[in-house]
Amino acid sequence: MATRRIVAVTGATGFLGRHLVQALARDGWTPRVLVRRDPIHPLWRDLEVEVVTGDLKTPGALDRLCGGAEVVVHVAGLIKAASLEGFNAVNRDGARAAALAAKASEARFILVSSLAAREPALSNYATSKRAGEDATREAFPEALIVRPPAIYGPGDTETLALFELAAKSPILPVLSPDARVAMIHVHDAAAQLANLCKNPVSGLVELSDVRRDGYTWTEIMSAAGATMGAKPRLVRLPDGVLTLAGTLADAWSLASRTPLVFGSGKARELLHANWSLSSAPMSEGVPSVFGLIDGFAHTVDWYRTQGWLPKNIGA
Repeated sequence: MATRRIVAVTGATGFLGRHLVQALARDGWTPRVLVRRDPIHPLWRDLEVEVVTGDLKTPGALDRLCGGAEVVVHVAGLIKAASLEGFNAVNRDGARAAALAAKASEARFILVSSLAAREPALSNYATSKRAGEDATREAFPEALIVRPPAIYGPGDTETLALFELAAKSPILPVLSPDARVAMIHVHDAAAQLANLCKNPVSGLVELSDVRRDGYTWTEIMSAAGATMGAKPRLVRLPDGVLTLAGTLADAWSLASRTPLVFGSGKARELLHANWSLSSAPMSEGVPSVFGLIDGFAHTVDWYRTQGWLPKNIGA
């Protein structure tokens, strides 16, 4: 019997990481994951998963994770921190450490970055993701850097609030009508990443669903309303309102010493006019299954099944 090949994954218990591990196992890999404690997750119930206990800073953990692996996929990242230094400690320094461990183990290395890295001046998060890319290129020039756009799907707590609002509110806010936002369902993102593990590709690729040019805010909010069986009125939210909300969130975060995902940096990201894909190549070989409408419907069905949304709301 042929030995199953090992792919090492950081950030395996996160939203994308959980689905990636499942996709890799289905593709015939043995996923080896770096986690702080032995994970028990429904997605992995019937999977053969090797576990290395620790985190990115645990002495020797990355060496144990990468040893004997054919590919290392670095998904781990921070989406909220009190400062740029806090973001860099994980998104830059963690990427460098994982790349060096993969190189020492003679494994291929894939860094999962973010489309936000294309605009590093917008936020501390975007700055740190670009820094992670730069650190990876320096440590492992043959690495592959993958930039996904906004990811949604089963298990996503961030998008849940959008559907709750769409079901209950007669009004939904929309931002600039000229802005474009690329998106991808988590199943498609995981499948495309798993496919990249099969092929020795280096450089930079971007992920998205079939709409490479992205969606307008009107399309996104209308799709959310339709998925919930509602027809809320769409109202243009002035840019200044979002900017003010970000500033107030920063003040609350500072006063409470509680890092928040939303703040002035995230407001600038949301107000950026072009989150469609750039001229960088897309991941090839695995077409997206979900567009926005059916992707939202699939996500909401999962929320209802899991009790995250009441079954009688928007049904």
